[in-house]
Amino acid sequence: MTELQEVQITEEKPLLPGQDIAKDAEIAARILLDHGQEHNIETPFGTVHATTHGSPRGRRPVIVTFHDVGLDHKTCFDALFKNEDMQEIVKNFLVCHIDAPGQEDGATPYTLGYQYPSLDQLSEMFACVLQHFKFQSIIGIGVGAGAYVLSRYALTNPQPVEGLILINIDSNARGWMDWAAQKLSGLTGSVVDLILSHLFSQDELTNNTELVQTIRQRMVNAPNLPNIQLYWNSYNSRRDLEMDRATTTLKCPVLLVVGDQAPHEDAVVECNAKLDPTNTSFLKMADSGGLPQITQPGKLTEAFKYFIQGMGYMPSSAMTRLSRSRTTSLSSATSFDGTRSRSRTLSQGSEIGQMASSPSQTMEVSC
Repeated sequence: MTELQEVQITEEKPLLPGQDIAKDAEIAARILLDHGQEHNIETPFGTVHATTHGSPRGRRPVIVTFHDVGLDHKTCFDALFKNEDMQEIVKNFLVCHIDAPGQEDGATPYTLGYQYPSLDQLSEMFACVLQHFKFQSIIGIGVGAGAYVLSRYALTNPQPVEGLILINIDSNARGWMDWAAQKLSGLTGSVVDLILSHLFSQDELTNNTELVQTIRQRMVNAPNLPNIQLYWNSYNSRRDLEMDRATTTLKCPVLLVVGDQAPHEDAVVECNAKLDPTNTSFLKMADSGGLPQITQPGKLTEAFKYFIQGMGYMPSSAMTRLSRSRTTSLSSATSFDGTRSRSRTLSQGSEIGQMASSPSQTMEVSC
């Protein structure tokens, strides 16, 4: 029998780099305390507010976000970007949060009769922001109306867009039945209730969860509520994105995300059918309600990490809690010795990452 020889495997970058714990903690603390640099940018369609965090990272794309109706960039994305595991990502990228006109915290209400931009015009404002900052390439994260704006921009300007994470996207124009239901609801309910039914699942509304109460109170007490309603009206007047898998569709890698009971689940499924299956992933998140980036930021962070790894960024990224839990059973089942168990775990973690981010097929993943 051939004698077995022990092979020593040395990692180029340790999975859990103990010698960098203090440095990583310092970076994470700095990110969490960073309130960002605020900018007011003039465009042909009015002034838009943007907040940047960090500094340019060589030729890496900038992570740019766009929020949904009834929210601003803080209420929409703080839970995600301040999640502990997200610090591993954001320390490697410049981040830019864009607020739709008049939606930022403390915005002055527009005067009566103000012509609010359409969603198509918001996508042109988005282009003006990128031009202002001289961003060469981006990875976009959009929710609801923001996902529509990013998609419209990417269809018109595919070159700068390296990837898109689209949460709760509805690529269709509103049908007449939706319009009639909206009008009927408007007679018996407030604009705040209508927006809440757009943001949350029926279970969340029925249970009046803490998050529902928080968003409701924010809108009810917001001095810029008229501005919020204008954004809402623009979203309800959106055009069809007119995407078709065979002809006109998004050219970049796309991660579609929706909660398993979200009001936009069917719309996201339909959008998935319009995208190129070779570069689209579909993530349906269990127990996440209508705003998974707020209710399940850890799981979404993990999916985002694999997404950007599939694009060629952060190949040596440390494994977070979610991926470790997924590899535990395989690691224990194949633990012949410490070295072999470790290499097997790394291999499985890598395979999971490739599965979740590789542009090989359209798929649905429930977390």
